[in-house]
Amino acid sequence: MKIVAISDTHLAHEKRELTIPAGDLLIHAGDAALIGSEEEIKAFSGWFLSLPHHIKIFIAGNHDRLFETDPERARGLLHPSIHYLQDSEVTIAGIRIYGSPWQPRFNDWAFNLERGKALKEKWDHIPPGIDILVTHCPPYGIGDTYPGSGPIGCADLAKAVRRISPRYHIFGHVHHGHGVYTKRGHRTIYVNAAILDEAYKPTHQAVVIEI
Repeated sequence: MKIVAISDTHLAHEKRELTIPAGDLLIHAGDAALIGSEEEIKAFSGWFLSLPHHIKIFIAGNHDRLFETDPERARGLLHPSIHYLQDSEVTIAGIRIYGSPWQPRFNDWAFNLERGKALKEKWDHIPPGIDILVTHCPPYGIGDTYPGSGPIGCADLAKAVRRISPRYHIFGHVHHGHGVYTKRGHRTIYVNAAILDEAYKPTHQAVVIEI
């Protein structure tokens, strides 16, 4: 199965600035919107639905605020064929995929939690046997270096990934960290799929993986 991973598109599709390669499964790791309004979620849903991939999975990010403030309304704005994951999983062709939107507190955006107990409790819900983990925030020390601030990923998420050992961990949030990473002794391949750079320009390519 060819999987296309993207994140942090921030409505760039409205300027016709995004080219997404074909594949069987499209995964969006959050930040589809700018402020997360109903209009933005509707626009994203229409664009996401128009892409040719047979199966589509989406998790919210810190800019997708409506999914936190009014989750029922936000989910209703997505086309029913889009699999929305929030601390939940879906199995596609035998591949178990789990998604979660939370992150260490970052300004006054959505899905913020304090480092430590609050975030650890979210990651503790991730069950064993997951093949692909999708989070918006990165694990600490991998694709998470924010210019001028250093690493901003979650250490407890990094520990959870080691515990679960998925084949792939797909995330975004830190635009500057785009890329595919491996780490000695880790089974997991890490993918920061952010499409926009720090200037909100679509300079990064979608990541295509085979599983």
